[in-house]
Amino acid sequence: MDWNSTPAEQAEPPMSRRSSLPLSSTIPASPNTVWVDATPLLQAACTDLLDGELIHGENFNLFAAMSALEIMDPKMDSGMICKYYSVDEAIEDGVGPVPISFDRTTDVQCTLDIMDHLLACEATWHKGHSLAQTVFSCIYLLRPERTVPSPILHSYCKIIRATCKAIVSVVSDARTHEEEDLFTMAYGLPLDGDGDEKSLSLLNAVEENLCRQLRACKAQSSRRKQDMEPLQSDIDMEEGYCKALLCRLRFRKHFFHVLACMRRPQGKGLELARKHIASSISELECIRKSADFLISTASGGCSIGIEDRTTASGRKPIGFDASLNSRVSAPAPPRSIKMLSWNKAIEYFEKLLRDLDFICSYSLDPSLEVLLRFVTQFQSSRPDLVARSHLQVPYSLPSTETLLLVQEGRLYGRDPMFAVITRAAGLPETTKNHDIQRYESVMQLGQLVINMLKIVCTNTAWQRRKLGKSLQDWRVIYVQLELAFTNKFGEVLATSNDENGVARVVKQILIWLEEQAYWIAFRFLMLGFELELYSPSEFFMVYWYLYAVLVKLAEKTDSRMEITEITAAKRKGKKRKDSSKDVGRETRIPPAVRFLQCQIHLVEGLTLVIILWISSYVCLLQAALRNEMAALHSLTPFNSEQEIFLQHFELLQKACIPEQITYHSFKESTSYARFSNIATPNCFQQAQKLAKELRSSFSNDHDRLAELRRLEQVAEHNSVAMNVICQLGAVEPNSLKVSFEFIHHPCYATAVVRRA
Repeated sequence: MDWNSTPAEQAEPPMSRRSSLPLSSTIPASPNTVWVDATPLLQAACTDLLDGELIHGENFNLFAAMSALEIMDPKMDSGMICKYYSVDEAIEDGVGPVPISFDRTTDVQCTLDIMDHLLACEATWHKGHSLAQTVFSCIYLLRPERTVPSPILHSYCKIIRATCKAIVSVVSDARTHEEEDLFTMAYGLPLDGDGDEKSLSLLNAVEENLCRQLRACKAQSSRRKQDMEPLQSDIDMEEGYCKALLCRLRFRKHFFHVLACMRRPQGKGLELARKHIASSISELECIRKSADFLISTASGGCSIGIEDRTTASGRKPIGFDASLNSRVSAPAPPRSIKMLSWNKAIEYFEKLLRDLDFICSYSLDPSLEVLLRFVTQFQSSRPDLVARSHLQVPYSLPSTETLLLVQEGRLYGRDPMFAVITRAAGLPETTKNHDIQRYESVMQLGQLVINMLKIVCTNTAWQRRKLGKSLQDWRVIYVQLELAFTNKFGEVLATSNDENGVARVVKQILIWLEEQAYWIAFRFLMLGFELELYSPSEFFMVYWYLYAVLVKLAEKTDSRMEITEITAAKRKGKKRKDSSKDVGRETRIPPAVRFLQCQIHLVEGLTLVIILWISSYVCLLQAALRNEMAALHSLTPFNSEQEIFLQHFELLQKACIPEQITYHSFKESTSYARFSNIATPNCFQQAQKLAKELRSSFSNDHDRLAELRRLEQVAEHNSVAMNVICQLGAVEPNSLKVSFEFIHHPCYATAVVRRA
């Protein structure tokens, strides 16, 4: 009910206020249907009903009423916002004329505007909006047969439809559209037009004709040849219009080739895809440069701001109506769509192409560690849905339709998962055929690895949630494997008589399994920083827990590498005495472990900085730093410190990662922290030293080198901050103000000390 309306207005029948839109004129009757105004019947029913009564019938009850769509409300009734109730009605009203204009110059200008607006619509669709309300708001796409008289527009519409079909197929098959299901809903739209399989050949023919046109208009300036009829009536503008059309058509061609090449089985088309990606980026730059020319040709100039215009010229495109398909979008309510601007659309496609190029640069390395590091690096650029879907496409098999990273239990469609696991565990290549792969618990471990690979390809929020929940599965699999091997090979495992190497295989797989679980826990905690889930008052708690996880991760990684090294030495016939083994091992800590140690020192230093700060400045925290630290040790009416601890680490606690780490252990290790009883080694200096030493070990790994530089910067600045806190904190606590900012690294904060 409208609370501001008068009683007379409230009593007025709803349909009487819409008398300007009679049903008979907007919804034509058919031989089997007759439309009748039901308002008098509804009014009579309302009069007979008492307060609290409901209409109930055999085919209408409360559940049906709650499930029904709400009508007469523009926010819920998709039919209320329609200007036209059908495409034919819009065409009859002249919305999408063919030809667009009998003036050839105007016809070319409008064609360019349609191309630009479709580019903006496609980018908006990729961002998660409905296909029906973006790309297919174009009447020329909904009625493709009408564009045949205009070869340029016809070829462009065909390649747009083919591109949309390819992207819908990739996203649906890769199953990475979890955050926006509307993306893959086609609503019965004409994605498959007659002859669309020949869209590239038609586009090539049109491109060739335009190239001849461009050569002819260039030749006219010197020899005044008139061999070809000009594209439009203004000879001086011919070259500019030809170039503007060509770069747009060529971009569509190369982009479609990119999608086709990346779908070739087992990554066979990646090199060719990179060439088309480079060409697509080049054509996008030409499209951007054509804006100055098109703006100069717009009559009256460009009156629309650069952030609002969806065409290069600034003119409003013809042949579009976002409400045309709103009625086929049911049962979802109509959405308010903010179309991306033309400039934003070009920026989006440039980023998409760079992300796709990064995917194509991958060498399909069989190492699981390398693959996970590659995917993590790819995800750090925050790729959009289409790019993340293509992350899995190059690794498909030709015999299957589902385009996933793992096909039929094989990585890249060629490596069995047990072989991937044994390689990751540091076992010899011959172990991939070991008999233990037939045990159910080992097969379940392979499926767990497959699920992990699927999860790391999803968006950041979904990935973190799924990784946290999967930790319990890793814990259960570890226990099951341990019990299964103990029951089956107990005697062999307990003795040194291990002819088939069962004990060695089992031990290394279990160590690797633990290491992988701690890597997932580490990834889970780090993603929380990317999602900004931790407030400054919780950094101390998070870094404390992260320190415990990193220590265990480094321990398991070192154990796995040590066993691998010993096994390799035995295979080569090297015999080392037990007395010298530990000494030699001490001097040869693997770079991967030292890299983790660098982060351990960094996290330990951050924890220590906050401990020192909190221990001596509780009063200051409650006063001067209330905005920064939110009174760390004070209870709030919403969540206690223990509740916050459980909210952040509950999934890790359920999986016992790490073991014996609870809120009580956290409280014990921090409750009595004071300057007098805390050793204050400068962990940041140790982290900085390790980061410098590790550069030579990762000289060929640009990503690791970049990460080491970031860690070194964090350590260097925090070292200075810690010295200031230690020197002045005990003397003049009220003179300092400390905040933690992510200046050099997205996850490791930098302490900023200022005068209060």
